[in-house]
Parts: sequence; C-alpha cells; structure tokens
Amino acid sequence: MERLKSRGRSSRLISRIGKASVVLIACLAAIPKPPLREGLSFSQAVFDRGGRLLRLTTAADERFRMWQPLSSFSPELIEATLLHEDRHFKYHPGFNPVSLVRAAWHTYVGGGRRIGGSTLTMQLARIRYRMKSRTLRGKLVQLARAVQLERHYSKKEILEAYLNLAPYGENVEGAAAASLIYFGKAANRLTLQEILTLAVIPQSPTRRALGTSRGAAPINVDLSAARNALFERWIADHPGDLEQRQMMALPIKVGSRSALPFLAPHFTDDLLQEDRDLTGSIPSTLDLDLQKTVERLVATYVESRRMQGVHNAAVLLADHRTMDVLAAVGSADYFDESIQGQVNGFRAKRSPGSLLKPFAYALGFDQGVVHPMTMLKDTPSRFSGFSPENFDRDFSGPVAARDALIRSRNVPAVEIASRLREPNFYGFLRHVNIDLPRGPDYYGLAPVLGGAEVTMENLVQLYASLANRGEIRGVRTRMDRDAPGGDPLFTPESSFMVLEVLKDVVRPNQGYRPEWTGNIAPVYWKTGTSSAFRDAWSVGIFGQYVLAVWLGNFNGEGNPSFIGIQTAAPLFFGIIDALQPHAENLYLTGPARLGRLSKVRVCAVSGRIPNPHCPHTVDTWFIPGRSPIERCDIHRLVPIDSTTGRRACLDRASRVKPSIFEFWPSDLLDLFRRAGIPRRTPPPDNPRCPIDINDNRGVPPVISSPETGVAYTMRMTAIEKPSIPLAAVADADVRRLYWFDGDRYVDKANNGETLYWVPRQGKSVLRVIDDHGRADAVTIEVVLTQ
Repeated sequence: MERLKSRGRSSRLISRIGKASVVLIACLAAIPKPPLREGLSFSQAVFDRGGRLLRLTTAADERFRMWQPLSSFSPELIEATLLHEDRHFKYHPGFNPVSLVRAAWHTYVGGGRRIGGSTLTMQLARIRYRMKSRTLRGKLVQLARAVQLERHYSKKEILEAYLNLAPYGENVEGAAAASLIYFGKAANRLTLQEILTLAVIPQSPTRRALGTSRGAAPINVDLSAARNALFERWIADHPGDLEQRQMMALPIKVGSRSALPFLAPHFTDDLLQEDRDLTGSIPSTLDLDLQKTVERLVATYVESRRMQGVHNAAVLLADHRTMDVLAAVGSADYFDESIQGQVNGFRAKRSPGSLLKPFAYALGFDQGVVHPMTMLKDTPSRFSGFSPENFDRDFSGPVAARDALIRSRNVPAVEIASRLREPNFYGFLRHVNIDLPRGPDYYGLAPVLGGAEVTMENLVQLYASLANRGEIRGVRTRMDRDAPGGDPLFTPESSFMVLEVLKDVVRPNQGYRPEWTGNIAPVYWKTGTSSAFRDAWSVGIFGQYVLAVWLGNFNGEGNPSFIGIQTAAPLFFGIIDALQPHAENLYLTGPARLGRLSKVRVCAVSGRIPNPHCPHTVDTWFIPGRSPIERCDIHRLVPIDSTTGRRACLDRASRVKPSIFEFWPSDLLDLFRRAGIPRRTPPPDNPRCPIDINDNRGVPPVISSPETGVAYTMRMTAIEKPSIPLAAVADADVRRLYWFDGDRYVDKANNGETLYWVPRQGKSVLRVIDDHGRADAVTIEVVLTQ
C-alpha cells in the first residue's frame, strides 16, 4: 500500500515537472537568440604545410579550446559522438521525452543509481552557460535552454558547437584541441581507435581523461570499457570494421600538455603576433622537414665555430616561384638569453654590406649606364664628398662591370649608383619598401655599400625578383592567403644579365673549377660584410629556392671573423648541399629566358665597340636600345719614326711606321705604374706632328678635385694659408694641364700631377685646359673662417 502511495506521489511530481517545464520552455523560447561562441576566447594552432602541428596556445582563460567548422571534423568522429551521446539528435526538439521520463523514473521512483537523460543539445546548454544540472531546478533550466538553442540554431550549428566546447579532461575543451594534445594530429586525421576514444570522454571527462605521460601507457579501465562498448555498437552499423577488434585491445599512444610541440618558435611567434586577434587554425607555408634540417645545420655550424666567436645565426628559405617561406630560423637558440635568442633574426634590421650591389648593376643595365663588359675604374675616387674604399684597401684599376660585381669592388658599384636616374638608388630602395627614415641627402651613395639597414625578408624578396624576371613579390607565410601580387623592378633582360654574373661567383675552397660544386643547377649568389665586421651574409638562388644566411650578434658587437665569404658562405653552401635532394633542376639563365638580349663583340680592354686597332675582342650581352654604344678610344694608331722610335710626322712617309698604342687615363696609368704592370703607352710628344694618324682627338680632362657643387669651409691660420688640391684625370696624349680660377691663371701641372690652390672667399669657377685645348670646369663655394 505504501509503495502504491509512493508511486502516486512520484507520478504527481513528474506531472508537475512536466507542466513547469512546458511553462519554462514557452518563456525561454521567447527570449532573443542566445550566443554560442560570443564572449569565449580560443586557442590558436599553427600547422606546417603538411598539416603537422607547430604550436598550440591556450585561450585567455588558460584552457585549450579551438573552434573549427563542422566540415573539419572527420565524419566518423561525428557519427561516433552521436552514437554514444544522442542517437536521436536529428529528430528531437532539444530534449528526448522518452529518455527524460526513463531517467526520472529510474532516479526518483525506482530508487536506482542517478542516470542522465540529457540530449546532446542539453549537454551543450550546460557546457556553454556553465549550468548546474544535478538539481531538479537546474535540470529544468537546462532543458529550457536546450529548446531555446534548437529554436535559434540549426542541428549542424549545435553539433559544431558541441564538438568545439565539449570537455575532454582537465583544461582541454573541444575535439579539435583534444585531438592535437592527445594524438598530435588534426581532428580529421584520427584512426578509428582514436575516434572512439575521444567520443566517450565528454560523458565523464574526469574519470575517462587520457593519461598524461607520453608513450604506450595503458588507458584507464573506465575509458577502456566505455570505448569497447561503443565499438560493439559501432560494428553493428559498420561490420567491415570488425577486423579492428584487436586494435581496440592495444594501449593508445597519447601525448600531454607538457609535451606539446614548440617548433619553429620565431616563425610561429611572428604568425601569432600578426594574427593575435584571430582564433583557430593557422595553416602556414613552413615545411617542417626542411625546418628541422636547417635548424640542425645551424646548430652544428655555430657549435663548430664557437672558438672563433660565432654564437648566433639566422636563416630564411623560400620558394621563389610562390614566395612561400619554407624554413625560418631566427637565432641559433631561442632559449639562450646570452645571445638574445628570442630576437627574430629574419625580421631584425641589419647592414647588408655588399648584398645590394647586384641591384645597382641591374638598374644600370636597364638605364643604359653599363653592360656586363663596360670598363669601370677601380681607382681612388670621390663622389659628392664620398670616397669609397675596397674591402682589401686596394684598387685594381680598369675592371669590366661583370668582374667588378663578381669581385665585389666598391668603387665601380658606387660609380654606377652615382649615374642612376629615374629611379636613383635611393628611390629604388624606397620603392621596394626598405625603411629609410631620412632623406636622400643623408644617405648619399652609401646604401649601395650597406649604408642602409634592411631585413632578411627584404633581401629574400630582392634576390627572388632576379629569379622572377625582375618582378618583386612579398613573401607568403599562410597557405590560406593568396600570394602577394608582383611589382616590376627591372626588365627580364637586366635580371638575366645579373644572374649570369652571379652564377660565376666562386664557391669558397672551390678554386676556379665550377664542376666541383656538385650542384644540380647553378647557384646564383653573393656575400656581404658590414662595416666593423658586425654582420656576415650570404644570399642566393638555387633550384626553386632562395636562401639567406646571416651570422653576427644582435647587440651589434663586431668580430673579425664575421666576413661573408669566410663565415656565412660555408653555412650557406652546407644548407644547399643538404637540400639538393629536394631542389629542382632550374636554369635561370637558359635560352628560354633571353628575351630581347643579343650578343655583340666589344673591345676586351675598354668594353666599347671596337675600332680597327683593338687587338682583342670579346662577346657581351647587350639590350638593344638600352645598352651604351661608345667607340673604343684606348687603342690608337700613332705614326712612329722607325729610326728614332719617336713620334713622326706623316710628311716623312719613308721613315714612318704606324704602330698601335694604349691611351689610358692618367689615374689608371698611375695605378699600373705603382703595380709594376707595363702598358704600351704612346711615345714622347712631338708638337709638330699629330699624335693619331686618324686625327682622333682623345677625351677631355675630368676634374677629380675639387668636386663641383661642394661648399668648402676652411680655417684661416697665422701660420699657413689653407689650400685645396687641384687634380684632373686626363687622356694619355696630354702632357700639360693649365688651371684657371675664373679668368685668372693659377698654374700649370704635368699630367697626373696635383697642384695646391689657395682659395678666395665666395664662389669660384675652376677650369682646366689640356695642351690639346680640351677643357672641364667645376663650380665650388669657399667659406673662410678665423
């Protein structure tokens, strides 16, 4: 009798619960659309281009929580979750009346163990709104919230939210984060064993959480039993998976939060900083295999050079076809504070040394300043107050443009830069987004020798432009973003000619036998050393890759070991050799890339169109309509008296023997003399006879000191008067130079001799006239102070 009364009271209780639920549901259904993900923070996961995890961060509340679209979860994981949690999810309105009545009867009437009757939607409501559903009142609110969710969201949206917010033990929420933490892979790449394991954890995350030790440790008994029970239900619908029964008996290899990968730290730091307000997955362009190879080579190399004071390095590797960054090492050791290891070396601004020279040549080729065999003067020179020196503190005299670039001579590079127009070198650097905070007058011509700071990324973009036919593009670090658009810098012909030169730069310890390189395709490369030996660089192109290597100290401390060819180049080629199996056989200077280029014969000495007296000619690349066309004036035919060996007059035809001589400018001739290099110079002067049978009048003198447009501030002293050197480069047929200050005669000097002039206050026009009547002039301003 008592039992009947008890059941009657329970029935009335259930009835009241049902009526209250209807009222509560009706009220909540009228409430506006509840948020699903608003107000939540999420983790970020960075993957390499093959989907391997590089870094997983925690959300703002220190939980691992990711949000991914439903399509990013494997269909098997979705099916297994519904099979275990809510088989009728697609059909109920947010609650399952049968399950609720059965749970209420079992809990409140039968007096058995408390069981739940929650649907997947009800569980989402409890998770999302942090509800306590163990009380009757809490359960009613949970049920009403579930109906509210169903009213405002589709089944796919609710299922997506559940998979992203369900608890998976400790501070792990969502199947995406759980899959990465426990199995080290994305949620669409799980095995059936892993899928069924994840599917049963949210029902009891505290008791069923996976172990925290890496390795093949067995999972807990409760989890194992739940997973095996789910497998039996699974094979009822998928009998083809029966063969995996043995796999279910094996322990699962699981990871832990403490063993989460922290790979390519500078690169992932960069990505996370760039997208710090975004959430979810970041599919990067990095290739983890290449990254590990480069990191290993950097660590080994730095360790091998530690006794030389080499402690740090940075490397950036990209595919010049797509501009995808494939490997990025920001320092030799991210965790070493003694070398400021967390500074990002491929983002740091450093002096590039000579690495920008190829682009001055590229512009020079395009603007018709030079072609590869144009003779340039490697002599002591001044350019608007700038007097460049070479690395070896020596000068080599006349040098072809291609050889000047191969040997990285400074004076020829500055000479080319000084002649650039539209754009000049400063304008070019600004165009390619190199940060130049001051105006062109501040930098002058120094940037071509490393007098402006650049990043490794700048250099990779510039060198890749040579491979991309003169078009520059930004690097790409994310696979889900379009490759940056291109911007033409110079013509394909110009980039071809620069690459043709760079491929002939000799590899260290190679001698002059290119076959020793062992490379699949040529390496187009250049080194750089900054002033005071602060930075050693090597940058170049091979196959589909563009590679930049830097060694130095982030604090700017110099080291005599930091020389590009000696310190950076060995690591550069070590990486190239290691990547050869991956490199494609690309020839960037093959016939298909010639464009409008043609070959012409030029004088081997002057690089100009040969006259009939040039004894040797060579081929050079030539851009029709752009490359300079000048006739050679070094070799000239001079009448010689066969009896005296002196210059003769043509009226004494019986004793005249025409002979070819070299007419070098005075500055180059002086270098030859000091170097002990004999040249066939013209014989002594004979004022009654022409020096050239063809009446070639030679070239006019060029004043090298003082410089035009320069203001000279000079101090007056009681001991001696201030003076300014007067010097000019003259043709070899010149014996005397005559100097004038306006209309006033100053003095005469032998060719190659320097005079010293006492200036006067104010502006002056200085003129020099050689003994053939050819002249040059400069305007200067002199300020005399006490």
